[in-house]
Amino acid sequence: MIVSASRRTDIPALYPEWFMNRMRAGFCTVPNPFNAKQVSTIPLNRTEVDAIVFWTRYPARFLPMLDELDAFGIPYTFLFTLMSYPPDMEPNMPSFPARLDTFLRLAERVGPDRVAWRYDPIVLSRVTNAFFHQNNFQQIATLLQGATHQCIVSVMDPYGKTVKRMKRISEELQPELTPSPESVLPLLADMAAIAEQSGMTFQTCAQSEAFANATVRPGACIDAARLNTVFNLSIPCHKDSGQRPHCLCSASRDIGMYDSCVFGCTYCYANADFARSVRNRAAHDPLSPSLLGHHPPDAVQKSLFAE
Repeated sequence: MIVSASRRTDIPALYPEWFMNRMRAGFCTVPNPFNAKQVSTIPLNRTEVDAIVFWTRYPARFLPMLDELDAFGIPYTFLFTLMSYPPDMEPNMPSFPARLDTFLRLAERVGPDRVAWRYDPIVLSRVTNAFFHQNNFQQIATLLQGATHQCIVSVMDPYGKTVKRMKRISEELQPELTPSPESVLPLLADMAAIAEQSGMTFQTCAQSEAFANATVRPGACIDAARLNTVFNLSIPCHKDSGQRPHCLCSASRDIGMYDSCVFGCTYCYANADFARSVRNRAAHDPLSPSLLGHHPPDAVQKSLFAE
């Protein structure tokens, strides 16, 4: 089993103490996002878990914990999102130099094959147009040369909640709702060439075949085949049927919860209500088996431990 930590929130940045407490306990619990009374128990031990994939933007607080994490013997990799959008789009994000420094320190600690760079999502607007992204991507790729061998990009999906947030900022940042492949592919091709020059493979995430060509290829973020290569494992390469239609990720179990990230990125799809996220963060108990709250007495527990 691959554990995803997490598509729903930034555990390494915001909840590292909770995660390490759960590693020591050997399990965590995850309520169904649509029915809090349905609770799954997810094992966190070397016998049950093949690998852990961390999704993060700023794991600075997590770095001192990696020695202890290594002692548990579970292979792990990072999907590190690093961009440089206008502050209005990422209002609570640490500075770009701080995030870049953390990326470089992490790569030095675990090795470039275990840290993938996510330039995600590509928001196309009057301010963040193709010219902006080409230059931004070039600058970051140059700074990351040697620190990672993999780059993953995607174009923003026009979820209603994200579009409304972007409109509230300014008309200049209002995103294109349905950018055409014909307008996006030249940008992606330029980015692929830049990535190759910087020693990185280049792939898209959860994009339709229309956004692919000879140099722009779709790929998986949680990639069992890559984990098998990096760690000499034999994880089954089954597609995750619970993800979006164009997502190629391998099957995994996510241990995060929605409405728990406080970075406030306007393009975020994992937070429906930023005020609720702040309240949830404030009420977080690092000793709870679940990331948020404690389960109701009548919660139905479903264990994923091997029989």
